[in-house]
Amino acid sequence: MTRTVSQALHQFTRHYVGLWQEKTGLPPISHDLYGIPSPCIIRTGDECVYWEPAEFTADKHLQPVEKALDIQLHPDISEFYTQQFAGDMQAVFEDIQLSLVQVWSEDDFIRLQENLIGHLVTQRRLKLPPTQFIATLESEFDMISVCNLSGEVILETFGTTKRRVLAADTASFLSQLTAVCTA
Repeated sequence: MTRTVSQALHQFTRHYVGLWQEKTGLPPISHDLYGIPSPCIIRTGDECVYWEPAEFTADKHLQPVEKALDIQLHPDISEFYTQQFAGDMQAVFEDIQLSLVQVWSEDDFIRLQENLIGHLVTQRRLKLPPTQFIATLESEFDMISVCNLSGEVILETFGTTKRRVLAADTASFLSQLTAVCTA
């Protein structure tokens, strides 16, 4: 059975939240998101927030990105970013440690779209095939992205042609992630 992006993301999120509950007895925690409003916040602690995923209430498309660059985004990107509000989630894919980028709030969704536009503008300027990032790595130049042309999930070095295919599509990639509790 083939999973959709939304099914794979929801399953991974359940595993991630469950792992935190199992290891700490609490929902996931974030120090980086402390003080930033979100429907995800369950409670605040000592300069941290505890969060759980919340229903996505913004427009379920990335039309501002498409309009700004006169481009049609791969459907996996919209499906990935418009399923839920959540904090970024740490995971491992094969031997790659990553942070799955998520949308924290409606304001964050606007910022995300601005960042996607900036990413695509740089690629266009450098004459690189368009991609949209879905995960960050320790190196600020390496990221995991979806190729807009093929839908493949790739490991890329920003601003270069260095790319490695990780999965045939976003749902497959998400299904292969192992959640990590950083508590």
